[in-house]
Amino acid sequence: MAHWGMYSASAADGEVVDIRPHAGDSSPSPALGNVPGSVKHRSRITGPSVRRGWLENGPGPTDRRGNDDYVAVTWDELTDLLAGELRRVIDRHGNEAIYGGSYGWASAGRFHHAQSQVHRFLNCLGGYTRSVNSYSTGATGVIMPHVVGAHWKMFSRSTSWKVIAAETDLLVAFGGVPAKNTSVNHGGTSDHPTESALDALRARGGEIVSVSPLRDDMHGAATWLAPVPGSDVAVMLGLAYVLAVENLHDTNFLDKYTTGYDTFERYLLGASDGIPKTPEWASAKSGIAAEAIVDLARSMASRRTLITVTWSLQRVKSGEQAPWMGITLASMLGQIGIPGGGFGHGYGSMNEPGLGPVPYPLPTLPQGLNPITAHIPVAAIADMLLGPGTEFDYNGRRMTYPDIKLVHWAGGNPFHHHQDLGRLRRAFGRPDTIVVHDPYWTPMAKHADIVVPSTTSLERNDLSCTRNDPLLVAMQQAVPRYADSRDDYDTFAVVARKMGVADGFTEGRTSGEWIEHLYDQWRGYLRSANVETPEFDEFWRAGSVRMATEEDLTLFADYREDPVSNALRTPSGRIEIFSEVIDGFGYQDCIGHPAWFEPVEWLNGGRAQHFPLHLIANQPRTRLHSQLDHGATSQASKVQGREPIRMHSVAAAARGVTDGDVVRVFNDRGACLAGVVVDDGMLDDVVQLSTGAWYDPLDPADTNSLCKHGNPNVLTPDVGASSLSQGSTGQHVLVQIERYDEALPPITAFDPPTMTVRSVG
Repeated sequence: MAHWGMYSASAADGEVVDIRPHAGDSSPSPALGNVPGSVKHRSRITGPSVRRGWLENGPGPTDRRGNDDYVAVTWDELTDLLAGELRRVIDRHGNEAIYGGSYGWASAGRFHHAQSQVHRFLNCLGGYTRSVNSYSTGATGVIMPHVVGAHWKMFSRSTSWKVIAAETDLLVAFGGVPAKNTSVNHGGTSDHPTESALDALRARGGEIVSVSPLRDDMHGAATWLAPVPGSDVAVMLGLAYVLAVENLHDTNFLDKYTTGYDTFERYLLGASDGIPKTPEWASAKSGIAAEAIVDLARSMASRRTLITVTWSLQRVKSGEQAPWMGITLASMLGQIGIPGGGFGHGYGSMNEPGLGPVPYPLPTLPQGLNPITAHIPVAAIADMLLGPGTEFDYNGRRMTYPDIKLVHWAGGNPFHHHQDLGRLRRAFGRPDTIVVHDPYWTPMAKHADIVVPSTTSLERNDLSCTRNDPLLVAMQQAVPRYADSRDDYDTFAVVARKMGVADGFTEGRTSGEWIEHLYDQWRGYLRSANVETPEFDEFWRAGSVRMATEEDLTLFADYREDPVSNALRTPSGRIEIFSEVIDGFGYQDCIGHPAWFEPVEWLNGGRAQHFPLHLIANQPRTRLHSQLDHGATSQASKVQGREPIRMHSVAAAARGVTDGDVVRVFNDRGACLAGVVVDDGMLDDVVQLSTGAWYDPLDPADTNSLCKHGNPNVLTPDVGASSLSQGSTGQHVLVQIERYDEALPPITAFDPPTMTVRSVG
C-alpha cells in the first residue's frame, strides 16, 4: 500500500520490476508507475554519511549545507555521533532546542511512519519543539474550529460521494474538483471514486459549475467560470449580495443554526465600510461578468446546492477567508445538513473527502507525551530558525520563537512544501546540526550534517489503513533492504540504547513484534464493537481484512436534526459567521467575519506591472508532492528534463516561445527553468507550474541560485496567511517568463553528492 493506492509488486534482483493496482480500484493512480525501478535508483543513499565540514569542524552554523561533500561512516560511528550530539544539545541548551521537524507523508505504514518514529524517540529523551497544523490546510486548521468547532470533521465525516451523486442538483466548486489530487490519501486507499461519482451526478441531470482559473480543475463536463486568481472570496460575496437583496437567503436557518449573520450582512451591504459587495463590485475584482454572478446566485437558491472549496484556496494570503465565506454562503442557502446540499471542503484536494469513515480507532504507534510546550505553525520554520527570540502572533496568542540548535528530520521534503527556498536555505544554515533520515539523496538530505539511510516501505513489513477506507492491509516486504540502509525503528532503538532510554522506546519489542502488537490492539477495539476479525497469522496470509465504514453521510446532518443535543464546539454552539473570539484578537488581517482582503500577489495589483503572469503552483499529476520524482511516470511529464509549465498561447506568443521550449521563470525572489506546454485551458495571463520537482540549484553555493529543474518555491513568498493561522501561502505568485537561449545545464537533482570513504578519527 502507498499513499496513492493499493497494489501488488513483482520483484527481481532486489528491485521492483512491475506493479498491479488493486482489482477493486475504480480509477488507479498513474503515480503507481513511479514505483518500478525506485529501490535501486542512483539517488538512493547507500550507507551512513556525515557532512565533511561538520565531521572536521564540529557542530555550528555554516553556509556549507547543500554545498559540501560527505564522508561514509559505519553504523556504529553514526549512532555514536548522533547520540553524542543529542546529549550535548540537551545538556547544554535543553530539549526545547531540538526541532522534531518530520512532516508526515514518508510512509503509508502505521508502524514505520517516520513522523511517529522520530517523535516517539524524541519524547523518550524529554521532548522537542514541535510544529502544528499542515502546509496543506494551515489556514483551515485554525479558522474552522472557530467557525464550526472542528477541523477534521470537514474531511473525515464529509458528505459522501454516493449522496452527492444521488441528491445534489447543483455542485458549485470553488477551485474545482481536481481529480488528479484524489490519487492520494494518508495511509493509502483501495478505491478512487471521485470521477465516477461526478459522472453519476451528471447522468442523473445534475449540473456542475467549476470556479477556477484552470479548466481542467474539474473532471468532465462543467460550466467553467474563470476568475482572476485570488478573487474567489469576492465572487462569493457577490453571490451572497444577490441572495440578501433579493431575499433568497434562508433567514430561519440563519436564526436557528448560526450566529453573527446580522453583523456580516452590514459588511456585505456596505453599511459598515461603505462598499456594497454587489455583483458589479465582484466582477471588477474577478473578471467574471456580473450577470453570470446574478444568474448563479439565483440558480443556487432554487436547487439542491452543494458549495465546495478546495484546500488550494486557503494556501494564499488571507487563506482563512475562502472556507469561512464558503460556509457562510452555504448557511445563507439554508441547506447545510440536507443530503446533497450544504458545504464541503477538500473535495478534489485528496481522496478522503467523500469516503465513509471507519467507526473505530486504527492501529497507531504511540508517540508518548511531549513535556515541551514550545511549538510553531508548521510553515514558520524559516522564521523560527532565522529569528530566535522573536515574537509572533498565532491564533490569539503572542508567542516567541525558540532558539533551535538541532533539527531532527525523518520523512518529508521541505524543499517541496516550503516557500522562498533561498530564505529556507539561509535558515538551515543557522542550527548547529541537522539530522535527516531518508532513503534518497533529496534536497533535504543534501542539507544535512548527519544522514541516516532509511529503508523504503518496499523493504519492510507494516500495516496500512486510513480513517476513510475499509481495508486494513498487510504491507509485506517485497525486496531486501537496499545496500546498508536500515529501518528508522532499528536506528532509533540503537541510539536509544546508547542514551539509556531503550526500554521506553522499544518496550522490549522488535519491529515485527510491534506490528503484531498493534494489530492485536486494533482487534480489541473491534471486539468491543462486537466485530470479529482474524488472528494475526491468518490476516497476514490473507493480505488484508475488510472493515465496516459509515456510508451515506451528510455533513452536519446530526447538527441540523438537533442543534441543542448536537451543538457545535464553538462558543455559541452554532456556526459562527461572526466570531467574537476572533474579533477580540484585534487582528487587522483577519477580522471577526469573512471579508475581502486585497492580495499582493494578484493580477489587479501594482506588483503585476513588473511581473505580469500569475503562476499557480499546484500539486502535480504524476507523483505525490516530490515523492519518486525520478520515477517513470514523473519523468515522462518533463520537457527537456524540466518540470512542465503550462502557458496560454497568447502569453507564449507574446514572449516568442513555443511548445517544448525551455523558459526562465523569474521574479525578485528567484528564478527557475521549466519546459513549456502550450495550453489554452486557462486565462491568458495565468501559468501553471506544479510543485515537487527536486530542487536543483545551478550554483549550490548560492542560496539564490536559479533552479535548473523547475521548483516554483524559489519564487513564492515566505509569509503567513494571517496573524491568526500563519498558514502556508505558496499557491499563488506573480512572475515573468522569458525564453532560455543558453546551453541547458544538466539535471543533477538525483545525483548523490561527492562521497569520501574513511573512518572517523
